Amino acid sequence: MAPSGQFSILARQLSTSSAAAQLVKPPIQVFGLEGRYACALYSAASKNKVLDAVEKDLKGLQSHMRSDPKVRDLLINPSIKRSIKADALKELSTRVKYNAATGNLLAVLAENGRLGRLEGIVNAFSLIMAAERGEVVCEVKTAKPLDDSQRKQLESALKAFLKPNQTILLTAKVEPSLIGGMVVSIGDKYVDMSVASKIKKYTDIISVPV
Repeated sequence: MAPSGQFSILARQLSTSSAAAQLVKPPIQVFGLEGRYACALYSAASKNKVLDAVEKDLKGLQSHMRSDPKVRDLLINPSIKRSIKADALKELSTRVKYNAATGNLLAVLAENGRLGRLEGIVNAFSLIMAAERGEVVCEVKTAKPLDDSQRKQLESALKAFLKPNQTILLTAKVEPSLIGGMVVSIGDKYVDMSVASKIKKYTDIISVPV
């Protein structure tokens, strides 16, 4: 079966609505296997009007994954049988009172041996929900931390890419290997202005035999 058909079926499985035959398209495109699961979840949650509840569930689950080694091991340890994972997640969903769409996602992932992808799926779903609120996710990487003045200048420059009803959601990360300059991703745009990339470019040019 083609991947698009598989994820249409997944959306129907995740949804408790009988009118789940068509996927609801997310406000932005997310790619890869994680993106497809996130889109299917978005479609199901959107049709059942539980987007906020599902987002809250996933953020809570992600927090558990990062703080509780037992939960993380349950999700990513391939030596634990799928049936055991499925039963444990069913119990967790009932105890924590996850929304049905969240519980169904976990069940599908456990059944298909895809729980190791959960972190990526949560991140992809978060991107979709940010776009749903008119937030444009932007990540900037620099060799040294940005001071307040630099951050304000950067935000001002990035706002030129936004529509009137959008706001920017900026995350700044430090990556010393960049040496200088910056790498910026905003929405589906990516710009590498780092010194490291320039050095690599010139090194590649010099290395080409004449």
